[in-house]
Amino acid sequence: MKKLTIISTLALATVAASPAFAADTEWFVGAGVGYQDDSIKGEASQNGEDVTYQLRGGAIVNDHHRLMGTYSYMDKSSQDMFLASYDYLLPVAQKVNLFAGVSAGVADSEVAGNSSTDFVWGGQVGAMYKINDNWSTDLTYRYLDQDYSENSTKLEDSQQVVLSVDYKF
Repeated sequence: MKKLTIISTLALATVAASPAFAADTEWFVGAGVGYQDDSIKGEASQNGEDVTYQLRGGAIVNDHHRLMGTYSYMDKSSQDMFLASYDYLLPVAQKVNLFAGVSAGVADSEVAGNSSTDFVWGGQVGAMYKINDNWSTDLTYRYLDQDYSENSTKLEDSQQVVLSVDYKF
């Protein structure tokens, strides 16, 4: 599973750095905060709702393709998540894009005293608002399937709603 994540990340970096896309590429960094709900089943069932914090960076290629790396942290499950994502951007107004995409990566989670690093994958949808030439904001819903299974406890999935702010340079 970790090999798939490494291969995906390398492919993402290769595409982003491709000279064919260099002329129409906007690089960005950003941060977000939101709500995350982990579906935890089994002996250690618990409420998996908490705040999630995110740092992210990437590139928007040809105004329609966003490649992004995201680090997110949630305190309740002591969860660190590293994701590589692709979004297709659909302009609906001068300053508004809708988007949909896929994500894959790893999550290091601790549930009921047991920790594990596992593969996660899923998708996201949302809206992006361009504040000005350098600043934009996103409202994103993301669903992630998780492979965590330790001592009769399974973290089945995570759902996130996140508000992010990005700076383009």
